[in-house]
Amino acid sequence: MQEQGWIFPFCPQPDAWSVDWDHFYTHYSWLRAMEGVQQSPIYHAEGDVCIHTRMVAEAMTALPGWRALPAEERSLLFLAALLHDVAKPACTRVEPDGQITSKGHARKGEQMTRTILLDGSELDPVPLEQREYIARLVRFHGLPLHFWDREPPERRIIEASQNIRMDHLALLAEADVRGRTCTDKQDLLERIDLFRAFCQECQCYQSPFSFTTSYSRFVYFHSMQADPHYAAYDDTTFEVILLSGLPGAGKDTWIRTHLSDLPLISLDQIRSRLKIGPEEKQGKVVQDAREQARVLLRQHRSFVWNATNVTRTLRQQLINLFVSYGARVRLIYLEVPLSELLQRNAKRDARIPEAVLYRLINKLEVPDSTEAHSVEWYTNI
Repeated sequence: MQEQGWIFPFCPQPDAWSVDWDHFYTHYSWLRAMEGVQQSPIYHAEGDVCIHTRMVAEAMTALPGWRALPAEERSLLFLAALLHDVAKPACTRVEPDGQITSKGHARKGEQMTRTILLDGSELDPVPLEQREYIARLVRFHGLPLHFWDREPPERRIIEASQNIRMDHLALLAEADVRGRTCTDKQDLLERIDLFRAFCQECQCYQSPFSFTTSYSRFVYFHSMQADPHYAAYDDTTFEVILLSGLPGAGKDTWIRTHLSDLPLISLDQIRSRLKIGPEEKQGKVVQDAREQARVLLRQHRSFVWNATNVTRTLRQQLINLFVSYGARVRLIYLEVPLSELLQRNAKRDARIPEAVLYRLINKLEVPDSTEAHSVEWYTNI
């Protein structure tokens, strides 16, 4: 999904490679929020999260591997270094035994990073491809240190490789370790070396693991099938097209242009028929839509499901339903810039309250290629 050409304008440049911390601290409220956020003195004796983040940014720019990258890739990694602990202020807790923890900060950090880079209020909006790459670097930044903690380790690595390059992730993890004060630093660096070697063994260090077919990829991630080289037999005979995107992203236009010949299940249409607003409880709407879907699924007829579907959990529930009837799922994500989204919403007959829209933005999880048999992303529809 990643495109070339975007560069973070404040990324350190050769030959000085200097980090303009004063600029970052002055302009980015999410960096200032890290100030005073405690960390475990066992793992982060250097001080609070803000101090650590500055050290990580400086450690990144000192890595020969980072300096050798093309400018676009340096930008992605540097911004990920600034954002990798962005959720620690929200996730940090002092446990009853006095330990300081920040459980879940990587996953929440992915969502916060997406919102920050989509919003455009403190830095220019980052294009979809690069934004998602940075967000997923944040999500997986702890993987090189913990990939061996759960079995099977190759599954976690292969999954991550579908979204980001493992050599990039290893550089981010190395900067994260070098940008801290701890007694086990050498052990942590050795874990990262092991991670690099294991990714190379799994054939996904500098590119995604290559499955025999997209169907085999889906089976690997959605079943207990343990062999990523397994060539799964595709016996699907019909397709469900699942739309995903914020209100106003262009889903209706896309359907009229590309899918008008297929039966349509539209949650907006059901809401209108049942006279249920988008801010009200949606149980009856979803139940009605699922009943319509089951009729078509039993007939093995292709159809379109049109709704926002902004979270992975919601999409997964629907995909599991469709697959249980033998369908192949094509997932289409649509997006327009936030400013355009707000303008379109203001002009809609069924205008969504901005508070509801922003709640959806803050929940947004852009689909990745592991979720369905095929996944497509389109912008500026």
